[in-house]
Amino acid sequence: MTKGWGARTQAIHAGRGRSGHGETSEAIFLTSGFVYAEAEMAEDRFRDRRPGFLYSRYGNPTVRVFEERMMALEGAEEACAVASGMAAVHAALVCGVRQGMRVVGSRLLFGSCRYILTDILPRYGVETELVDGADTDAWARALARPADMVFFETPGNPTLELVDCAAVCGLAKRAGARVVVDNVFATPLLQKPLDLGADVVVYSATKHIDGQGRCLGGVVLGSKAFKDDLLHPYLKHTGPSLSPFNAWVLLKGLETLDLRLRQHCENALQVARFLEDHPGVERVLYPGIESHPQHALARRQMKAGGSVLAFRVGGGKDRAFEVLNRLRLVAISNNLGDAKSLVTHPATTTHSKLAAGERAALGITDDLIRLSVGLEDAEDILGDLDQALRG
Repeated sequence: MTKGWGARTQAIHAGRGRSGHGETSEAIFLTSGFVYAEAEMAEDRFRDRRPGFLYSRYGNPTVRVFEERMMALEGAEEACAVASGMAAVHAALVCGVRQGMRVVGSRLLFGSCRYILTDILPRYGVETELVDGADTDAWARALARPADMVFFETPGNPTLELVDCAAVCGLAKRAGARVVVDNVFATPLLQKPLDLGADVVVYSATKHIDGQGRCLGGVVLGSKAFKDDLLHPYLKHTGPSLSPFNAWVLLKGLETLDLRLRQHCENALQVARFLEDHPGVERVLYPGIESHPQHALARRQMKAGGSVLAFRVGGGKDRAFEVLNRLRLVAISNNLGDAKSLVTHPATTTHSKLAAGERAALGITDDLIRLSVGLEDAEDILGDLDQALRG
């Protein structure tokens, strides 16, 4: 029984089951298939008349523990874990649409997420429309006519733009749309999209949930009906299954997620305030500081500002590269949510496939740097940023 337990306890114990050996750590079931005591049992399982596992592409005991633990943290009825964050986004979107449907999304999205909306879905006759995610009036105009699905991430990658989750979910419901939210920057500990009206939440578990750069993983959470009717059949027949070993690694990550995230947020806030006052920085974008244009919204729908921030150094790409190349502690990498501080130049990496004009419209300027603040001593992170900016 886990009902009533706090988030830290859930992250350690939810979904726990022990084999006859009584192990303290979750077992890793590295098996592709399962055997049945008799032919009748196999028939019953395939006809959903008796519970049990069939094949690890459909479900696996170790993967199921991870799913149940994520359900407990998110407050969701059901979950399906998959091989990566993008597998989660793709499955959550594609399993529920068909030719002639309409999807409305925020314009600011991770590059691969945007590709699904602007390239993959239209190939199959799905109408897609992108709007300014921070502009609730723009959402209202787009959702004034019927829609089937709404998709956004908040905070958005890489400029930390927020979407008013409750307001947009209300508009989407009136338009008849299912709402899918990418909550990767906030994690289930800082923001609860389901409580704000969303129907489905997706994560790249590769980020904060693992948090140590070890493996890939993703998860989709929502109602039991969504899983049973749409998501699980789609995953079962397309096969983006999560490795049991990766599921076990992610379970170990969940055990320390709360502790790590608290330090991430504390460090990120110190870094954001430091950069705000630095002569080598023109602007800082971080929801946890008062200068962020949506700080009030962040305080309403998030418990803290998160681990990721962005800042502009002026001088275009050349100046940004100069700063990146002078860093000694902070590593250049397009990953985020790691114990190590990581920095990237979005215009030439994560969002490089966008046209220059579109990047500019989204605020992804050539001098913009995205920083995922790690767990190092804050003074060391500040010192490294200072020497790189002053060089």
